[in-house]
Parts: sequence; structure tokens; C-alpha cells
Amino acid sequence: MSEPASAPRKASAQRVQAVLAARGFDFQVREFPQSTRTAAEAAAAIGCTVAQIAKSLVFRGRDSDRPVLVIASGANRVDEASVAAVIGEKIARADADYVRARTGFAIGGVPPVGHLEMPQVVIDRDLLALPEIWAAAGTPNAVFRLTPAALTELCGGRVADIKKA
Repeated sequence: MSEPASAPRKASAQRVQAVLAARGFDFQVREFPQSTRTAAEAAAAIGCTVAQIAKSLVFRGRDSDRPVLVIASGANRVDEASVAAVIGEKIARADADYVRARTGFAIGGVPPVGHLEMPQVVIDRDLLALPEIWAAAGTPNAVFRLTPAALTELCGGRVADIKKA
């Protein structure tokens, strides 16, 4: 594992760190010199398995246009029909402009918290089987470590089986 900076330097990563602290969590945002934009890149930078990466995918409700944040194991592909069944609405992929406008973050760095607009959150049940996971922290090279239980507490998301077979 490369040594990350001791404190977040970029404004988006600092914002995530502030939200974590305000919510009473002591997780530390770590910034890496290399990209953590994809699950594979993040796992390589951190030195963990791809399954331990809690990747954030933003969709939009087709009828409501409300943001839907899916937090999935980096090893899994998401079954969009399963997510739609959980939230009670069909979903569509969100483009980069929608993601930035609704979350305040760029694709590849969307964290589970600190969004401009509160999304509906669905969490991949497979993450709960892991002792620790890593989530994006506001930039394409920032992450933080947490437990699956803390993730569900932090996001208030619904846990569901959303892995594509």
C-alpha cells in the first residue's frame, strides 16, 4: 500500500472528512497519488481485494428523477431490475452532469455521504459479509475505511440482494 497524505488536501475530500466527523465517525480520508477511480484501481492502491471496495453508482429514478445511490461490492455487477424492485421505481443510468449536479461529486469519487441532494440508498448485501470495506471519499484518488455496519448506519440505506447473476 502506498502512503497517502496525512490529511485530505482537496476540497471535496475535506468535505467528506467534515461530514464524517460531524456524524460522529472517526474514519480518516486518505488520498493516494494514484487513481482509486475504479474498484480495481482502488484495491490496487489500498492493498485489499476488489470485493472490499464499496463502489458508489448513481442512477436516477425514471419517473421521479430522484438520485439513487447504489453502494455495491467492487466485485459485483449491479442488477438494475433488482434495484428498481427495492425502491419501487424503474431506474436509469445517470450521466456525469447529473451526478455532479445532484451529489456535488464527480463520477469516480462519489462517497456514500455528503451529497447535495439526499439520494435513495441501496446497499449490496454482499458487503455485509466483509470485516472491513473501503468507500470513495470525494475525489478519484481519495477513500476511507469502514465496516459494513457503519456504512448502513452512515447512509441509512436499504440492504438488498442486487448482484447480477
